[in-house]
Amino acid sequence: MPGFIVHLGATVLCAHGGQAMPTSPNPRVLVSGQPVATQPTPYAIAGCPFMTGPTPTPCVMGQWLTASTRILAGGVPVVLFDSQSMCMPNGTPLMITSTQTRVTGM
Repeated sequence: MPGFIVHLGATVLCAHGGQAMPTSPNPRVLVSGQPVATQPTPYAIAGCPFMTGPTPTPCVMGQWLTASTRILAGGVPVVLFDSQSMCMPNGTPLMITSTQTRVTGM
């Protein structure tokens, strides 16, 4: 399925509401004037409030499991709005709540 390409300015959250940002977006490919996110790049998560009983177990990193099959940046697939992901250590997904809406990929 086609989806919008995710860029540095996209709002990405863990399932518990922590803010996620790519650790190193691709600086050579821009959409809406900002670098695109690629699949192998992990996302750092800050501010996850998740608790397991009295023990805090926040999401700290997120990794994309699926990405574009046809669009590459620097030889690696770009992240799309409908890409699947997983956060560590909880196994919950990252949620893209907003991104640019001009460039789509497949």
